Amino acid sequence: MSIIAYFLLLPVIYAVSLLPFRVLYFLSDLVYVLLYYVMGYRKNVVLQNLRNSFPDKNEAEIKRICKDFYHYLCDLFLETFKTLTISKDAMIKHCRFTDDTLALFNKLADDKKSVVLVMGHKGNWEWAGNTFSILCKQQLYVIYHPLANKHFNGLMYRMRTRFGTKLIAMQDTFRDMVQNRDEVNATAFIADQAPQPKTAQWLTFLNQDTPVFKGTEKIAQKMNYPVVYVTVQREKRGYYTVVAKLLTATPADEKDGDITAAHTRKLEEDIVAQPATWLWSHKRWKHRRTNLI
Repeated sequence: MSIIAYFLLLPVIYAVSLLPFRVLYFLSDLVYVLLYYVMGYRKNVVLQNLRNSFPDKNEAEIKRICKDFYHYLCDLFLETFKTLTISKDAMIKHCRFTDDTLALFNKLADDKKSVVLVMGHKGNWEWAGNTFSILCKQQLYVIYHPLANKHFNGLMYRMRTRFGTKLIAMQDTFRDMVQNRDEVNATAFIADQAPQPKTAQWLTFLNQDTPVFKGTEKIAQKMNYPVVYVTVQREKRGYYTVVAKLLTATPADEKDGDITAAHTRKLEEDIVAQPATWLWSHKRWKHRRTNLI
């Protein structure tokens, strides 16, 4: 996209971010009609992913989840814009950390322990990062893929860092974590990407043979940082709850593959419990194990 188009869109994006939530979700409903009924954005991908993941569900149930997913996706899209101007108080209100979750992070910080956070593309992970930086003592680093368009990459950077979060480009992850080891921090990994088959750990996930990114486990073991699984549950439209669970306090002592298997099982449980709020439009199963032959 050209720089002219970017600067034409920028005022619109900021205007959307300033909308009251009631108006924002009315706009989201209009976007849903366009995305689902007119454009059919990746609808075949979503439906096939759902059918493969839930073979026991009938077609009516699959289509219901599909529609609910597109409603969620449109909300997520506009909620991300909201991050540009939302206040701290509103952020905490709309993305709440449970008491047990705050207690866990406070104890880890008081013990001077940096942590590795592992999560999936579920709920509103962008808001979860912002709320973490507002409420928690650790400096939060988020691993991300820089966008090809430098202007929109800069916009996303501003959204994600407004409340103190810092970003690390994926290729710099281990180097930067070593450089930052003198501070008490938390480094967040989104672990449900589609990794290269040759370097992946293969697991059964949502009834399918699935390659899982091993980098989170390997880095946690090298740094020997406690690994915390984080999930973002949608309570109702515009409101999320963040729940964290300690997977291991000493990853260096864990057997190869156990940490990856543990956080993958937790994500699967959360998706099954609330299927519409995971990123089904992602081509998660584009690789096959036979590619290794």
